[in-house]
Amino acid sequence: MNCETCQLKELELEPTEIRDVLRCILHTIFFHRTLSLVRPKDVDCDFLEITYVQCGLPELEKEVDEKIGQFTAWVEKHPNRRSQVCLSFFDEKHRHPGWFVNKTERIYWEQWFINLHVMSPKRYSKSNSSKGLTNIGANALEETSTRRAALESSINKVLFQIINFANEKKDHIPAIPDRIFNHEIMIPSSDSVFGWNTDAIRRVLNSGHPYSL
Repeated sequence: MNCETCQLKELELEPTEIRDVLRCILHTIFFHRTLSLVRPKDVDCDFLEITYVQCGLPELEKEVDEKIGQFTAWVEKHPNRRSQVCLSFFDEKHRHPGWFVNKTERIYWEQWFINLHVMSPKRYSKSNSSKGLTNIGANALEETSTRRAALESSINKVLFQIINFANEKKDHIPAIPDRIFNHEIMIPSSDSVFGWNTDAIRRVLNSGHPYSL
């Protein structure tokens, strides 16, 4: 089984925007890779002028939010670094147990790499005058507005990238009953020199479909 990969356009964002960005992208991917009957719902981002679609599955929303929380905690310890969040879809194949062989093998058939550059907010020098404070505040608001407009534009390009890939790449999808595909969301981890969870990397390497680290 071939494993298709999609490297999404890198997004530059600040820590307060992580939740909006990852929710938007992950749920968009899930929506376009869900075969089960769902009740789609439109969701507005908290800080960005973007609306996306969720599958309307509480357990999936909880899983995504938990992973986002873990990624946010990692970013707090590793500021101003480029990183990846990877969403993988896989099938499971039962094998005869033997030495160093698991009973169940994961066959990865699709991987989405979300590339992020999380930057610390810009700091402005203090001013002793009220006029100086007003100017600093106005400049900060203007820069934030300009930066977020650019981020929204980049996110829209990523969403189109997701839709195009999902529509064009279908032949590799396995025949699976009406349900959510088996999946795994990988986030950076401090226990690996590469920033990835060591156990997760080992599972993927053993599957024969390594990540593009």
